[in-house]
This record gives sequence, structure tokens and C-alpha cells, in this order.
Amino acid sequence: MNFYACIMAGGSGERFWPFSRTATPKHLVPLLSKRTLLEETVRRVKRALPASHIFVLTNQAQIKTCRAAAPQLKPDQFIAEPAKRDTAPACALGTALVRSLDPNAVVVFLPADALIKDAAVFAAQLRKASALAAKGGTIVTFGIRPGHASTRFGYLETGQRLPESSAECPLFHVKRFVEKPDAARAKTYLESGRFFWNAGIFLWRTETFLHEARRLKPELAAFIEAFPKKGRDAYLKKNFPQLPKISVDYAIMEKAAQVAVAEARFDWDDVGSWTALPAHLPKDAFGNTARGAVVTHDSHDNIAVAKKRLIALCGVRDLIVIETDDAILVCHRDAAEQVKHLQPNLPEQVR
Repeated sequence: MNFYACIMAGGSGERFWPFSRTATPKHLVPLLSKRTLLEETVRRVKRALPASHIFVLTNQAQIKTCRAAAPQLKPDQFIAEPAKRDTAPACALGTALVRSLDPNAVVVFLPADALIKDAAVFAAQLRKASALAAKGGTIVTFGIRPGHASTRFGYLETGQRLPESSAECPLFHVKRFVEKPDAARAKTYLESGRFFWNAGIFLWRTETFLHEARRLKPELAAFIEAFPKKGRDAYLKKNFPQLPKISVDYAIMEKAAQVAVAEARFDWDDVGSWTALPAHLPKDAFGNTARGAVVTHDSHDNIAVAKKRLIALCGVRDLIVIETDDAILVCHRDAAEQVKHLQPNLPEQVR
């Protein structure tokens, strides 16, 4: 069985402004270490399959910075989508590309901006999940056992344990996918023990996805079947923008005939906003998380990141203060999810 990976790296990362910009979104800035999240993802996937079998799906604005962030890959392993069409067309593109190389291959799709530190366990589970997907007919996804009643994630409900399940990689039938719930429903999901967070990691044989696309989204199937072995760029430019703008969850996953979930045994954080940093960076005795030149007095539970200039916090709490060459963000921690709403009000040169 040949095994390929498509890393989806076209997101905007607007919640991480001003570090994150149009050409350098969240997965292309070193938020938590000296490496970008994209490079960390490539290095992690390389533990499970050859570097030559890894593709990065991005857009025209980011392709140069993606190539620079992951020099382990060759330039032609980066694919620029000619239009923003959401994850279902991206998955169709990746499936078509891999199918043109090997029609019997298994391909995994995963986001570029998740943080997973336990790379060895991740790679081992990825190989086990690919073995199930290789049998054909089953789409495999990864689920994260909830640590709290989050309203930020979509969930999936599990059914019976599958015969292929093991202690190292528990596998279950997926009964249904559910949208991001309100707080009360999230609490019931957590208490039931039957629900996982949807990590957005999917595996399938190319023919399995094609079969489901023929049944559920014929436009995607037609795109895959006509995908050429040569002349890829011209084909994409003409046909990709015509694909429906829809997520793979809506288009395929929620209606697929047979879906299994692998319970993640590795750590996972989607690093959704600035408030994710305290879980991964040191804190002082007063709960302040700081990177760069930051000094504090009588200040508590703040997040401060300084790039060049000094940040001094005095008598404040629960703030996020981010300094870059050309912008400064100041917001309350409770408003971290709203940072993306600044975008329409920002000058073009700092977006």
C-alpha cells in the first residue's frame, strides 16, 4: 500500500493578528517555538511516510512562504489553489493528485496549524488508521476525547468498537457528526463519554472518496476523474474555481456510508487564539505568559508577546498585548476570539 499526505495550509489565521498576516498566517509564524506550525507538521508526518509522498495544499498568496517554511519538500510538492473554495474542493484536489500517481493509494488530509508534541505516537496511529482505510469502503477520521465542554469544536458520536481496534489505536464506528454545540449540549456530550472533538484529520483510499463523491457531490467526482497526469496548473486554473464552496464535513463526512474514528492517543491543540499560548509557554508566579522583552508590576494572568520593543505591564490583569514592527494589539482575554473581526477595519498594509 502506498500512503500519501496532503497538508492543508491555506487558512488565514485572523485570530492571531498582528503576528498573522495574509501572506504569513498562523501556520507560517513561529508562535510556540523556532519552527512554524507547518514545518512541525511536515516533520511529524515524515515519521509515518516518505517526504516525497507529502504535498502541501495552499494558495497563491502563501505558496512562497510555505516553500520557505518547509525546505524538506521539493517546490512541486506545494500546490496553490487558484481560488478559495473550502475543504471539500481541497480534498478533491489532493485525492485527484494522489490518484494520478497511484489509484490504489491511501491519503491522509490534515491541517497545518494543529500542535501535536507526541510525534511518535501520532505517526504510529497514523499508520494503523491507514491500514484500516486501505481495506477500502471506510473513511477514517481522528477524534480527540474532550477535556472540557467546549463550544469551539464540532463533535462526533461514537458507536461500537471495531474489530481492528487496539489499545494503541482504539477504533470505533461513527454514528453521526454534530455541529458546534451550545454550552448545555456540550456538557451532555462530555458527560456521556461517547463524543469526541472532530480534529479535522481524514484518511481514505482514493477510490473510496471518489465513490462517495459520485454519490454525494458529483461535481467533485467529475473534477477527480478528469484530473490530468500532465498540465495540472492549467487544469486547476480552469476547473477548480467552479467547484462548490463547501466543507468536506458537510459534503462527504456527515453522509458517507462508512466512517470510523481513531481515538487520538497523542496530545492535540488546534491553537485557536492567543489564549492557547499559556498552555505551551512558561508562566510567572502571577500567571503572566510572556515572550520577548516583557516586564510586569502588580499584573496578573496577562499574555504578552514582544517582537522588538519592550512591553511594560503595570496594575493590569487578563490582557493580551502583542507587539510587532508595525502594529500593537491590546485586548481582553475574553475577547480573544473577536480579534478576527478587526480585519475589515485594518489598513490594507497591515492585514
